[in-house]
Formats: sequence, structure tokens, C-alpha cells
Amino acid sequence: MTEAFDGSFGALPNVFPVFPLVGALLLPHGKLPLNIFEPRYRAMTEDALGAGRAIGMIQPDLGKPLTAVGPALFRVGCLGRLSSFSETEDGSYLVTLTGLIRFTVAQEIEPVRGYRRVRADLTSFQGDLDQVGASTVGIDRGALMTALRTYFTRRGFDANWDAIDAMADDDLVLTLSMVCPFEPAAKQAILEAPTFHERVETLLAILRIDAYDSPISDNNSNPRPLAS
Repeated sequence: MTEAFDGSFGALPNVFPVFPLVGALLLPHGKLPLNIFEPRYRAMTEDALGAGRAIGMIQPDLGKPLTAVGPALFRVGCLGRLSSFSETEDGSYLVTLTGLIRFTVAQEIEPVRGYRRVRADLTSFQGDLDQVGASTVGIDRGALMTALRTYFTRRGFDANWDAIDAMADDDLVLTLSMVCPFEPAAKQAILEAPTFHERVETLLAILRIDAYDSPISDNNSNPRPLAS
């Protein structure tokens, strides 16, 4: 099997398969679990395992006309590395993608075995490879937590608040951004925010807007557990 990404910008591929999935958000340093069952994406996973384990997550842009190979794609996605893999009895794959770096689609190229591929430009996002933590200085955690509590109350979601309170700022922003069931356009806005602080401001605005756009719900189900 080909060696996986070694941690340097120069080792990153600029041609790789993409998995277009509405509402799915992968951010640098985040972990996204996926259940791969469609034949073309099983083929994509098998090929990626033998070629550096790189897969790009990107959302379809449903506001644009269909292309010859399927829905149009947003211009910005996130390259991930297959960091865990298992096969189920029915032939599906349970995988985890760990986010590496965002990318801009420079060109969509010929599909292989039914799955889509892009040639990507990564140069604008080299800072994504930096370790998180230092960039969180100055975050208004109080405002974020107030917005989050209001959002959860209005949506009828449960959460382990002690565990959330114990999360580091960067982990909290990453988890909320990826797990909360925001609209696809909101997810894309979070992804495209240029800096960590702008991502926080975008997340905060979305939490506030979504909280007051939705009636109080009796549904206490959360699509994915938050700090369980």
C-alpha cells in the first residue's frame, strides 16, 4: 500500500477523488465518520487505500445546473486522509476521514470507476496544516456558549454540558461546526471562512440565526452526539 501523507505540504496530492455529499462538513483536523455503501464510492475507497489514502469532501452546489457527470460542485472542499477503515458483512465500508487542508477546485477531470476526481489548488490554505490551539486566543467563549445553549433549547437537542464546558476552544468550534445540523449553505460558509477567528464569527452568527428561525421543538434527538 502507498504510504499516507507524511505531514508536509509538499507531500500533498493535487489530483484526488472527491466525495460530493450534501450537508457533510470536513474541516482541517476534524474527523468525519462515513458509511460507504454505493458501489462507485466503495471503488473510490479501495483505490484511495492503495494511493495515499486521500479523499476530498465537497458539497454539491444544487443552485447550479447539472453537469455531464452530476451535480455542480462548490469551489472549496477539504482534503481528508483515511485514518480508519473496516468492512461490514454486507460489503459496506465504515471509514473515518481526518481533515488535512482545504482546497479550491481548479478543474474536474475524468471520472474513474464511476467516482469523480478533481485537480485542486491547495496553495491558499497552507495554514490549515498548522497545529490548532494558538489561534484560539481572544475567542469570546461566553458568547459562543450562550448562543449554543439558546440554539439547543430552541431545537430541542440534549447535550452533556459538563463535557462541552471542558472542551478546549478549538475542539469546541471544530465539533460544533461539523456536528450541528446547519443548512448546506451555512456549512459552506463555515468551511470558507479564511481564518479561525472568522470561522468562530461565522459559527456564532449561524447559531444565533438558526436558533430564532426555528420554533421551540419537543424533538430531543441530535443527529450526532455532542460531547457524549
